[in-house]
Amino acid sequence: MKYVVTGGAGFIGSNLVDALIDQKHEVYVIDNFSTGKKENCNKNAIYYNYDISDASQSKNFIKLMNGADSVFHCAALARVQPSIDDPIKYEINNTIGTMNMLKSASDANVRRFIYSASSSAYGTTDVLPSFEHHLPNPISPYASQKYYGEICCKMFSEIYNLETISLRYFNVYGERQNLGGAYATVIGIFIKQCLDGIPMTINGDGSQRRDFIYVGDVIRANILSAQSKKVGNGEVINIGSGKNLSIKNIATLIGNDVIYRDSLNEPFANLADVSKAKKLLGWEPLVQLEDWLADYTSTIGLY
Repeated sequence: MKYVVTGGAGFIGSNLVDALIDQKHEVYVIDNFSTGKKENCNKNAIYYNYDISDASQSKNFIKLMNGADSVFHCAALARVQPSIDDPIKYEINNTIGTMNMLKSASDANVRRFIYSASSSAYGTTDVLPSFEHHLPNPISPYASQKYYGEICCKMFSEIYNLETISLRYFNVYGERQNLGGAYATVIGIFIKQCLDGIPMTINGDGSQRRDFIYVGDVIRANILSAQSKKVGNGEVINIGSGKNLSIKNIATLIGNDVIYRDSLNEPFANLADVSKAKKLLGWEPLVQLEDWLADYTSTIGLY
């Protein structure tokens, strides 16, 4: 089967490419390597250095997607704070880029489009766990852009008959996660700080709670989304672990000194209800963060 993965040199995308190659599929990747890494590339996949926000490349996108069963749209500029610092850059990539990919997939007669959405669409809420029918409340440019992508997917299913599904990822961790820079998540930042021999930095008092989901579980959700006969009409599905841990708890699991700094503009807690994923995809999380951290920190020689 032929598949196209956008952002296939990034954290989630490269893990997806590897899984598809392992299943003996033909995989084509679109990535401009603005955040993706050459070392993440799989030698058995075919890579095209295109910018998804460049509409002048539409003919190339369509040509690349011709004959593909599905497109996995993983490409995005991620993280909340950088989107607040540069909302225009994020808008061009995350909104126009997604529209370009949807239109190209439709014009190429791709069967299904699997969109990497974000739990940030829920924003600040006092009602947990979050169900897909809860009203979104995005509180950052990134969150609003990812939510808009869901709306576009639904629209393309209804108007252009392109099968779509949006997977709302919660806090993804695992192999190839960024350990530093603007796009790193808290687990990656903590690990990098420990490797550098400096204290872990916690924003606020560390009581904020997050639902962490292993990248391998996210990859399984994507592949099942391409296969399931129960989806394809713009469904939105949570992909999380179904439990949350405090940031302070994560620091304790990794084990090192901590320092505290001012809190950021971010939701206090998130938590996924994953019953819809189980019902429509036959998916549920398999990897526990505590187990993965113990194995990973040992493997990299942290302790």
